[in-house]
Amino acid sequence: MLKYVSAKYQGYEINIIILQENLMPLIIPDSLPAAETLQRDNIFTMEHGRAMNQDIRPLKIVIVNLMPTKIATETQLARVLANSPLQVELTLVKMDSHEPRNVSQDHMESFYKTLDEIKYNEYDGMIITGAPVEFLDFEEVDYWNELCDMFEFSLTNVYSTMHICWGAQASLYYHCGIPKHVMDKKMFGVFEQRVVRPQNPLVRGFDNVFYAPHSRNTEVRREDILKFPGLRILAESEESGPHILSTENGRQIFVLGHQEYDKETLANEYFRDINKGLDMDVPKNYFRDDDPDKEILFRWRAHASLLFSNWLNYYVYQETPYDLNELKNKALKVQWEAE
Repeated sequence: MLKYVSAKYQGYEINIIILQENLMPLIIPDSLPAAETLQRDNIFTMEHGRAMNQDIRPLKIVIVNLMPTKIATETQLARVLANSPLQVELTLVKMDSHEPRNVSQDHMESFYKTLDEIKYNEYDGMIITGAPVEFLDFEEVDYWNELCDMFEFSLTNVYSTMHICWGAQASLYYHCGIPKHVMDKKMFGVFEQRVVRPQNPLVRGFDNVFYAPHSRNTEVRREDILKFPGLRILAESEESGPHILSTENGRQIFVLGHQEYDKETLANEYFRDINKGLDMDVPKNYFRDDDPDKEILFRWRAHASLLFSNWLNYYVYQETPYDLNELKNKALKVQWEAE
């Protein structure tokens, strides 16, 4: 049985859906468009007694959303972050130097903050998303300088940061000088990945082989990553290349695909471009028999949930100090090189 409880949290009106004996809620502003979808999926859950009287603090996670499809990305990340017994409070952040065109100004003003507004805060974790700017040199991106400031902020004010797709490529370039390379053909589809460091907590519980969506025109090459012994390749594919990377202490994590994607995300991208008259290949291994008239094979969801719950548990909850002010004493010295 579900029960709805309204409350105020840090100035926001929030709704918590309580399932009598289950998980903690994801805390987001009540009127965020993602809320309706997540409620329909029964995402917000909290044990009734603890919901009213718990003496714990939620994990504070900041999402730097660089995607043009803001609401879809908010929902995707909220869904995988909520699939955990840990209580999570989200803060959404935008690039102040960039004006998004695919979402209303009212939405951005209502739900998003800037780096200037959060620069004195500390966070347990951060997610930096991808962005459709991969054909530009990094320095040509209009918010590049601001994003570099965000990378620096993550070293001092955040315990663990997960970078996704272009966000991962940009961070690897900023921190290590690892270049991205334009591919002859777009990497588009769902590709088999193999775990190569099964002892690493981030891939704990993974099958030896799992699947991950990719949708990108650029790549980071394995040989460039291996020049930095402080980086660990945790999972990779013969076809799509490195997929999950991490520093040894897990405070900087890089996911070069889109494990968070919903079932229909690649289909929406494919049919959108087909309707524009673009010459698009069918996403590989996505539709049954690679036939867009047949069903979607949704076979990455379990590992998406596991990836984000492992990150929250082993590299955020287990390691972050309870008092986030202590992060100043744990400023990250990234060990990119071997000791």
